[in-house]
Amino acid sequence: MGDERAWADFCQALEKAGEVVLKGPDTPLDRAEGYRYLTRLVREMLYSTVENADPDFPRFHELDRVKIGADNPDNVYLSANIRGDRTYRITGTRGTIAYFSIGSKANRYAKDGTMASTGELSDRDLAVEPDGTVEIIASATPHEKNWLPLAPDSTGLVVRQTYLDRTTETPGRWHIEQVGGPARPKELTGEFLTKALRRAALSVHGTAATFAYWTEKFAERPNELPDFGQDMFQRAGGDPEIFYLHGYWTLEPGQAWVIETDVPDCPYWNFQLDNWWMESLDHERRMTVNKHTATLDGDRLTIVVAERDPGWGNWIDTCGHTTGTALLRWLGATTHPIPKCRVIDLEK
Repeated sequence: MGDERAWADFCQALEKAGEVVLKGPDTPLDRAEGYRYLTRLVREMLYSTVENADPDFPRFHELDRVKIGADNPDNVYLSANIRGDRTYRITGTRGTIAYFSIGSKANRYAKDGTMASTGELSDRDLAVEPDGTVEIIASATPHEKNWLPLAPDSTGLVVRQTYLDRTTETPGRWHIEQVGGPARPKELTGEFLTKALRRAALSVHGTAATFAYWTEKFAERPNELPDFGQDMFQRAGGDPEIFYLHGYWTLEPGQAWVIETDVPDCPYWNFQLDNWWMESLDHERRMTVNKHTATLDGDRLTIVVAERDPGWGNWIDTCGHTTGTALLRWLGATTHPIPKCRVIDLEK
């Protein structure tokens, strides 16, 4: 296939992916966010499949403005492309951030909407040197100290560094290299670029379609945060340490979504509001609370999702939306309370 045909197919596949946006709400804000979401996915998938695709020379890449599957606004996400039959050395500093984990994943978003875990390493098992440095070996064969297992179908690594307090905590710095790899990258070929463009387009469409399906499923139980079953979230790349309570919300003007729950004893938890596309909302506004920033009544948490602050509870700004998704995470908890939710009319 010639390069011209590959580019034409890529553009046509992106046009097809645009149909996913039509599944969302038909409002100017939601449509604009939907198409912006696709541009973010296009940028990320092209970088992943073309510029940072070589598993012999991986680089950690921060997932900056791209937001996928209820991205955590408290997180610094890093990703790198690898292969399960290689061995990698990951070095860095732990930093003072509240929580660290790294997982190896089998990314199949382009095929079946899954990104299963093939190995995990977190603070629970991480050995840090007295000077704060860390070395991790990612490989199929066991390693004595910090070992991240790889499987034959492992395609990538995901690092999660989670803040409790952005004003005082510092994330770590991380570097990755293959052990015993070639001296130089391969030369660019037309065959590589053709496959890379195809993977990028399929990944854009597959990712958008996967989370549009999730939103539609959550909408079957509006204004709740039920346990939909953790398997679906783990298959899509979730952290095994986290218990996920996803939901869909819809409010009329002047209404508020009130969420009340007990809070378990755990290292970290947070609640966040997302748009229909499962992107966390504007980070400059009040759209999330966590274990450090929330106000509790004993072990009891009350959250109020509304267009304006009613003056009680932990207010979450809807940021101009009338519908969207939401997520409550319990990380490292032994119990997982299910919140009680209700919609009320705010006083005028």
